[in-house]
Amino acid sequence: MDFTFDARTADLHEKLTDFMQEEVYPAEPRFEDEMAALDNPWARPPVIEALKASARDRGLWNLFLPDDRFGAGLTNLQYAPLAEITGRSPHLAPEALNCAAPDTGNMEVLSAFGSPEQQDRWLKPLLEGQIRSAFCMTEPDVASSDATNIATRIERDGDGYVVNGRKWWSSGAMNPNCTIFIVMGKSDPGAERHRQQSMILVPRDTPGVTVKRGMHVFGYTDASHGGHAEVEFTDVRVPADHLIAEEGSGFAIAQARLGPGRIHHCMRLIGAAERALQLMCERVSERVAFGRPLAEQGVVRDWIAESRVRIEQARLLVLKTAWLMDTVGNKGAHTEIQAIKIAVPQMAEWVIDKAIQAHGAAGVSQDTPLAALWASARTLRLADGPDEVHRASLAKRELRKYS
Repeated sequence: MDFTFDARTADLHEKLTDFMQEEVYPAEPRFEDEMAALDNPWARPPVIEALKASARDRGLWNLFLPDDRFGAGLTNLQYAPLAEITGRSPHLAPEALNCAAPDTGNMEVLSAFGSPEQQDRWLKPLLEGQIRSAFCMTEPDVASSDATNIATRIERDGDGYVVNGRKWWSSGAMNPNCTIFIVMGKSDPGAERHRQQSMILVPRDTPGVTVKRGMHVFGYTDASHGGHAEVEFTDVRVPADHLIAEEGSGFAIAQARLGPGRIHHCMRLIGAAERALQLMCERVSERVAFGRPLAEQGVVRDWIAESRVRIEQARLLVLKTAWLMDTVGNKGAHTEIQAIKIAVPQMAEWVIDKAIQAHGAAGVSQDTPLAALWASARTLRLADGPDEVHRASLAKRELRKYS
């Protein structure tokens, strides 16, 4: 396997690295100050719009979308090292490039399954960064690790559909600029298990939509992802042309959406782990305890060496997965997608934890990005399917070889 970047990836890698050094990292303190001054903890501060404008000027926009009708037309393998860079500042860089979840997944759904009218009304302004969106699948009253469990109803009624149900952890819904929800619900409970669900577009201002509260993630608002909300849908009526694709296709659309979403998260987590390792090395090189630098302590050197090994292992698996998704498709890469979803968040959590330990009390404070990076890594052991579900599925797939 040739690990050399092709010419386009190399060019974008250089541009993105410069953007991070010149604008994103220096903007992190300003971001924190502006967020603290906001009345709405899920609003986005002015620095975000400034970074977005600069990213567009530099040609760093919609890099995630492989469909060149709408996005940059990069393959997963080309995008991987770029997404990794953005993961070093996950609360600023992905959004600055219009590559932040859940909008990325929602744009992928609309580009692949949306009607021309749906694409014109919602995909285009999302691609322009003019609006934000939410994805409403998880529910508080069922085990949502099994997506066939969802209880929200999407029922045909004359020339429209009526939505009733309660969602939570609806990513993106707390952002003041969120104007459209993609809602997954049951349209035919009597159908075959994986054909009971549909997805429908629900404008936020539709009567009957109530955003009840924002959910906190280890105490954080997670505003870079638009926050996560509990949402009630009570007799919410939308036109029939708001249905995405056809009735019964919701589960298949969800699977198509979650594959790229999972690998994008893992790509960014590689960058988060790299930043944590960098901060750890800088910290232990400058701090002295008991008469010698922390870097001379055997246990610290063990953390550093083990971090490098774990990061490199994870990166190779992510690159293999990206290559498979490009060559044989998401279905052909299913095993590897599950493997990275298990391995990469645990790797990042471990590396960031050691960086926190090396920083002492500073590591859990707001004075470094480490606490927020750790919270993100730990959360991703639940988001897009918990570890245990992926392990069970992966084991079942492996056992089939011997039955």
